Amino acid sequence: MSDCATQPMHFETETALALEAAFDGGRTTSDGGLLWLSKMDAEMGLCQEVSECVAEWRTRRSRHSLLSLVRQRVFQIACGYEDQNDSDTLREDPLFKVACSSMPESGFDLASQPTICRLENAATRRSCHRMAEALFELYLTERGKEGAPERVLLDFDSTDDPVHGDQEGGRYHGYYRQHMYHPLLVFDGESGHLITALLRAGNAHASNSCVALLKRVVSRLRGRWPEVGIEMRADAGFAVPAVYDYCEKESITCTIGLITNARLEGMAEELLEEAMELYGAQGTKQRLFSEGLYRAGSWEHVRRVVYKAEAMEQGANRRFVVTTRNDAPEDLYEFYAMRGESENWIKDFKLHIKCDRLSCHRFIANQFRLLLHAVAYWLMDSLRRKLIESGVRRMQLDTLRLRLVKVGGRVRELKTKIRMHLASGHPGQRLWHALALAFGGVHE
Repeated sequence: MSDCATQPMHFETETALALEAAFDGGRTTSDGGLLWLSKMDAEMGLCQEVSECVAEWRTRRSRHSLLSLVRQRVFQIACGYEDQNDSDTLREDPLFKVACSSMPESGFDLASQPTICRLENAATRRSCHRMAEALFELYLTERGKEGAPERVLLDFDSTDDPVHGDQEGGRYHGYYRQHMYHPLLVFDGESGHLITALLRAGNAHASNSCVALLKRVVSRLRGRWPEVGIEMRADAGFAVPAVYDYCEKESITCTIGLITNARLEGMAEELLEEAMELYGAQGTKQRLFSEGLYRAGSWEHVRRVVYKAEAMEQGANRRFVVTTRNDAPEDLYEFYAMRGESENWIKDFKLHIKCDRLSCHRFIANQFRLLLHAVAYWLMDSLRRKLIESGVRRMQLDTLRLRLVKVGGRVRELKTKIRMHLASGHPGQRLWHALALAFGGVHE
């Protein structure tokens, strides 16, 4: 396809000459770092696994294989092009074509937006289940690279995903005060790996489907590592008897926040008074910890509750956690507070991989799309891990994308090879060299 002729734009400069700009540079790409995403995928075999889970909806032969479609969609998401409409322009990008097994100049252009839309809407419950299984198998492989873990900490959390229009499953949620989906996310609290992502209706309680999902995860973990200890950590949205009962029945250690009520406040009253007295005498923030036995009306027996009483300039603060751990109160509460790290992982997944861009009408299509975003997250996070192992400091995924992926380059299709000329002054060259060493053999 010939290059698009555009109207030149003129800019005044402080030099002797004015500057003229037009989108007529030929076979160039703005995502030179897509090469690393493609190499990471080749090493993990992730898109290949996912493509085998996708339902084939086409009744006649097509120029685009399921693997090519999955790669195109996942790579676009990872590069920051989460909208289906972006496919209409990126289908001609020479490097995206190479990453999806098409020659940059002589090969077929990639799929357009309607084809990508049909891919996502062809999803079934079975294909989504198989994709989730493939992601979990990847997690088990990555987590077990250094041997069977002694313990796996499961951080459960939920997040809001606003909907726009009459989307299946979109409901009004009173806490968030918006029409939304309410995805359930599970991370490994020690390694930081994304384990799974389950889409739920917008009015679902935070704990909805938690026990069912926990059963699947626990079964797979114990099937792989029979002696592994399993812990669950979650905020007060998951403080329901069904979760406690299942964890205790299956010998799963749990630490879950509790919503404050009058009885709990009474339990912490003396500790809070002590904290207020210390604050009044010393003028600095005071944090005191203690514990007690508590039984809610819906509980079959008493459970251990650890609580914090805090006095500071902004006022008094009390927090309560129910747990089966036996740590000292302060240590236990600090362990619970460390679940805040999972909120950073959700931030990466939601804000930088745009997992909340679920704009299909069908609920199952949006579950499928959520899992595609999870695949993109895995690729970007795996590249980040390789860089960390090479001594590069940890970056948010948007920073990683900017420094590693967003590199301008000219792609040339020669007789004996494909050559890409990258921007000479790009500051991400150090990351490229670090990854070349981490992968090994790239310079050969």
